[in-house]
Amino acid sequence: MENLAEKTAFITGGASGIGLGMARAFLAEGMKVFLADIEADALEGALHDLRGEGGRAEGTLCDVSDRDSVMRAAEAVRKTFGAVHVLCNNAGIDAGGPFGTLRPSDWDWVLGVNLMGVVHGIDAFLPEMRDRGEGGHIVNTASMAGLRGTPGMGPYCAAKAAVVSISETLAGELEGSGIGVSVLCPGWVRTRILESARGRPERFGPPRDRPANAEEAARYAAVSELIESGLDPLAVGRRVVEGIRRGEFYLITHPDWRVNVEGRFEAILASFDAAKGSPALAIPAPQLKGKL
Repeated sequence: MENLAEKTAFITGGASGIGLGMARAFLAEGMKVFLADIEADALEGALHDLRGEGGRAEGTLCDVSDRDSVMRAAEAVRKTFGAVHVLCNNAGIDAGGPFGTLRPSDWDWVLGVNLMGVVHGIDAFLPEMRDRGEGGHIVNTASMAGLRGTPGMGPYCAAKAAVVSISETLAGELEGSGIGVSVLCPGWVRTRILESARGRPERFGPPRDRPANAEEAARYAAVSELIESGLDPLAVGRRVVEGIRRGEFYLITHPDWRVNVEGRFEAILASFDAAKGSPALAIPAPQLKGKL
């Protein structure tokens, strides 16, 4: 999409962090933005600020882990602004911890928001985008953690890796349709993701005690410091605008993190080479006696 002016963007998790950075970047392009967020106070504050800056911004409360909630939000934006041209499935949370300390409810919550929130957003908006026949763009927020697993972040990494795969699949399905797809894989960004428990719905139970031990406490402190010194969310939003205009699929925000994925790719390629000369694979399949 080259011309973004007067187009509408729908952003989940739009009241803070990367979502709010996207909103500001879109408004600077002359777009209208509709924010969906689970936090009422944050949503009200974000809309107040954006409108004060001269932007056309509206929003609604939305729990992306709840399919019906996303469908209601989709209806709300259509009633307010009409068609959605840029869909940003951005809402994300973290309930990390080492294996052995995580509960099923922690997995349910992280996967419900970070993975199923993306699925629900695609289901809510893609059919109309296709039917309209005017093109559009879908941005799914993953993470560098979706490209390489990180200790202590099992649910988060699993969900973000799935978002990368879903986005690759969707891009293939939409090739030639005029609807672009991007997967955003940021590194450290100044957000409140370590405070995710503030928006945890009651149906997922109380948050786990965090940190659970001294080792986790040290990791938590280190991550907190890295996030605090991370990229400005507005810069990420501008990178998204740039990527939409260029039609980029992978949207990387930290080019110096290339080394973090090179090791994984090299290991995968080495395994292909190992399979090529594997004696195990050269053994003929056993002949079965009798009939199945």
